[in-house]
Amino acid sequence: MEEKVLALLQGEFPEVDFLASEELVDDGILDSLTLTGIIAALTMEFDITIPYEEIVEENFNSIAGMAAMVERLME
Repeated sequence: MEEKVLALLQGEFPEVDFLASEELVDDGILDSLTLTGIIAALTMEFDITIPYEEIVEENFNSIAGMAAMVERLME
């Protein structure tokens, strides 16, 4: 799942180095506008709904965190 999420996000946001950090939000690599776009891309690609309570730093600080969240929400 990590590979799928990474490929999707690299295609949507080529200007962002998703592998630069394991703390993408905390390090300021992802801003609020980019996060909104990531949420939209993940929602459409994986046919999931990301509830408000899932929009926390731990779920968006890394590709692994995003992939784990997507897998949880697909169940």
